[in-house]
Amino acid sequence: MAGAPIDDGYPIVVRLGGRRALVVGGGQVALRKAAGLVAAGASVTVVAPHVVDGLRSLERVTIVERAYEPGDLDGVVLVVAATDDPVVQQRIFDDAEARHLLVNAVDDPDRCSFVLPAIERRGPVIVAVSTQGRSPSLAGHLRDLLARAIPADIEEIAEDLARRRLEVQAAGGSTEDVDWPNPLERD
Repeated sequence: MAGAPIDDGYPIVVRLGGRRALVVGGGQVALRKAAGLVAAGASVTVVAPHVVDGLRSLERVTIVERAYEPGDLDGVVLVVAATDDPVVQQRIFDDAEARHLLVNAVDDPDRCSFVLPAIERRGPVIVAVSTQGRSPSLAGHLRDLLARAIPADIEEIAEDLARRRLEVQAAGGSTEDVDWPNPLERD
């Protein structure tokens, strides 16, 4: 609901591999959002009258150089509005909401059905920190603090635990019943 503080968030990791996402806007902010979506496996379409050069070098990004149109939402699962025009931002939000699409208007929590956390990605390990849109800088500082606490070999630890989990499942067990030791506690 527009205008209300975001206090009812439910953190999830959305699997975007092979799915389409739309970024409206062509500046540096749009570049960062598109790069994050590409890193998550999405096929991204960027719509903007003008785009920064960095957007052209991203893989799995289609550039459409024109103003936003409602038909740009066809076939997408997620929308990021990264323009500097509040009228366009509102139109994108309204159009996406009418289609029940997830939409984020950058730096405008009133026009978001989801907020983007500050993330640290290390292979399969993702640490995400959110202030539910209230203070992205605080979320970034907390993310950086947590990132420093992550062991350098976290990817190997995650893969080892995944292998062990599969072994339990292959033996017919439930991983919910295992009292897993803390792999971060070193001898």
